[in-house]
This record gives sequence, C-alpha cells and structure tokens, in this order.
Amino acid sequence: MAGLGSRAAALIIDQLILMVVSMIVILGLFFVGTEVNLAMMYFQDISSLSFAIAIILLFIINWGYFFVVEYFSGGRTIGKKILAIRVIQENGHSLTLLSSLIRNLLRIIDSLPSSYLIGIIMIFFHPKHKRLGDLVAGTIVVHERKAKKSNRTSKIEKEIELRGISQNDIIIDEWTLKTLGTKEWNLLKTYSNRLLELPVMERKQLTKQMATILFPKVGIDVANKSNEDLENILLVLYLILKDDWEFEL
Repeated sequence: MAGLGSRAAALIIDQLILMVVSMIVILGLFFVGTEVNLAMMYFQDISSLSFAIAIILLFIINWGYFFVVEYFSGGRTIGKKILAIRVIQENGHSLTLLSSLIRNLLRIIDSLPSSYLIGIIMIFFHPKHKRLGDLVAGTIVVHERKAKKSNRTSKIEKEIELRGISQNDIIIDEWTLKTLGTKEWNLLKTYSNRLLELPVMERKQLTKQMATILFPKVGIDVANKSNEDLENILLVLYLILKDDWEFEL
C-alpha cells in the first residue's frame, strides 16, 4: 500500500502542475478581459464575466485533472507516475469511471478545512491508508511492482520481439480499451502464454475463436485476415493490456 509520504509527494507534484496551469488561465483571461496596454497597471479592470469564467475554468481544471487523468491513465496522475504509485479498486481491478468520479468528487471534503487536513489524518490512521474518497469509492493506492515474468512469458515476449510487433501497430481509443476488462485480459494472457505450445491445428482454432470474441469489442474486422495476421493483432492487444493489468500488490 502507498503510504502518506508517497501520496503526499505525488499530490505536491500534481498541485505544482495545476498551479502553473491555473496561472496561465488567469493571465490569459486577464489579458482577454482588459486592454493589453492597461493590463499591467489595473488588475481591477477585469470584467465580472472574465472573473466568473476564470472561477469556472479553475474548478474544472483542478477537479477534472484528477478525475480524467486517473481514469484514462490507469489510476495514475503525473505525480503518481513519477512516484510509481497508482489507484486501483480494492479487489485488484483497474479503476472504473464511477470509482474515479466518486473518489475525486470527495476530494472537496478530504481537502477541508485546508491543505487536505482531513485526508492526511485519515490516510495516516487508516490501516490501508485510505482517505474518505477511497473508502466510499472502494479504492486503494498501491506501489507499482511488475509481476515476475515466468519462462512462458519470456518465450512469448521473445516471439513478439522476433515478429517486430509493438503496441503502436494498432490505434485504439481509450474509451474502447476500457471495454476490455478482467475477463478479456485473462483470456489474452492465457492465449499468449499457451500459443507457442499448441499444435498447429489447435493453435489456428484457438486464434480464430479469440479473434471472433475480442475483435468486435475493439472494432476490428476478422474477415479477410490470415491466421498470422490474427495472431499478431491478438499479441498487440496483449501488449496493450499488459501494461494496465499485469502487476501485483
């Protein structure tokens, strides 16, 4: 479990990033709302409309940053990536849209009365280092530790390298990737680890079955593709999901 120190350090990094972005937004609206030649002299000349827009934008940026970045980056903000920690569900699955929404909405309470005092106290005393947002959303923050690679995994990774396959061979948007959950990952992992051990006919049959199940989920057509093409695409999907799923607490 990630403790108070690493979580606080990640938050400081994120807050510094948000501070810079917020300053840019404020300055941008300041110069838009006033004449450039008077802007440096009369800050009070900013229109009430610009001020209202600034408040709304700052709220969206400061709250939306954690919600959006955590969800689309597998539970990692920039600060969490640097500290090698991430948010996951307590059952070990990746962060869901609802979990991210709940835990970050409750930042408003965790940050009270100032400087995340409530959140700091809860993380310090809770046995799993949870703040209120984590308790309600059913999430935990963990240190990332890649799973130890078995011989089978090493074999398939060597095969992938020999084929020249990479994650960039297929472009899949984040929303589509989120439709691939634990079930799909376990299927791909089992398929990839068994692929090189199967007889040719069984290998072709399994590849066809896997493609029929998974390709429609990501908008890939199964028709008019050779068995090798199907294998390569499945291995690319394996590489893409591996970064998000293959870790241990």
